[in-house]
Amino acid sequence: MVTHAAMPGRRGGGAHARARHHGRLAWTLPLVLGVIYGFYAAFIRRDGGPSTGGQVLLGLVSGVALAALCFALGRIQHSLPRELRAAAYGALTASAIGFLVSLTDTSVLRSTALGLAVGVGVLCVSYYAFYARET
Repeated sequence: MVTHAAMPGRRGGGAHARARHHGRLAWTLPLVLGVIYGFYAAFIRRDGGPSTGGQVLLGLVSGVALAALCFALGRIQHSLPRELRAAAYGALTASAIGFLVSLTDTSVLRSTALGLAVGVGVLCVSYYAFYARET
């Protein structure tokens, strides 16, 4: 009869998963980025005229969306390999820049090209930074 080898278990108080404590920077950095992004999105859409409720709503929604995505990426970044982590930062930056450029009433191709260019730049720089830190 074939039996399986018994794996040694965890011992002591470290057996249970520890509650994850979010530091101050984990909350403030996405919040500050979201506020700045939201103000800038509303400012671009304002186009020199008076502020309207739609512009304020656009800024609020876009700022909250970016802050939530930044917070979520910050929570899972340590479980990702460095290639995928760099790609996630590049994709988040590319979509954020592409959306801001699209608010200026330019063509879809221009906002896509500029978003992709910035995203590829962020991907390369963040991959280099992650690679240099881990080795």
